[in-house]
Amino acid sequence: MAEELDRRAQILDAAFGEFAAKGFKGATIKSIAEAAGLQSPALIYWYFPDKEALFHEVLSSRVPVLRAVADPAPMMDLPPEEVLPRLGRAYFAFEQFDVRMLQLMVGEAVRRPEVAEMFIRNGPGKVLEFLKLYLEHQIELGRLKPHDARSSARAFIGMLMPQLAGQLFFPALLEDGLTDEEHLKTAVNTFLEGLKPGS
Repeated sequence: MAEELDRRAQILDAAFGEFAAKGFKGATIKSIAEAAGLQSPALIYWYFPDKEALFHEVLSSRVPVLRAVADPAPMMDLPPEEVLPRLGRAYFAFEQFDVRMLQLMVGEAVRRPEVAEMFIRNGPGKVLEFLKLYLEHQIELGRLKPHDARSSARAFIGMLMPQLAGQLFFPALLEDGLTDEEHLKTAVNTFLEGLKPGS
């Protein structure tokens, strides 16, 4: 079992390197197998049904916020004061993300609409879907006032984007010294204050 987990991790690492260097279309199962030191490309299919599934798994294993929502069931009944900061911290952990992976995602999204769609579906789309379902459930529990959870899910993520953009692309946005934790606390409090039942 440990050997299988090691082999799987070995394939994911090799796939990440190949996708980052060559893009989704340029990386082949054969080149990934060679980079992983496998004797046969067919071994990859033992772990992943196709290249798209492998790409999805590379994204899921490398993006902290996707790992945070991979198993949503245990979080559904937790209060928003606990779940939203957890989600925000995972979102901000993107700064620890390998720059090559970011280049891969952005580059592929710009060059190939089908890859952009796959990335959105398997990346930001999953986070938004989790958040929408979670917020709808919180409305049912009476913790939040009735509202369109599709919009509030986008609004919450939107509140985090300037802080993340400052970390990744525009350091001038962070020149005021606002920390991730300070920003997250204010964003969560502002968000929940507006959705408090009876407000």
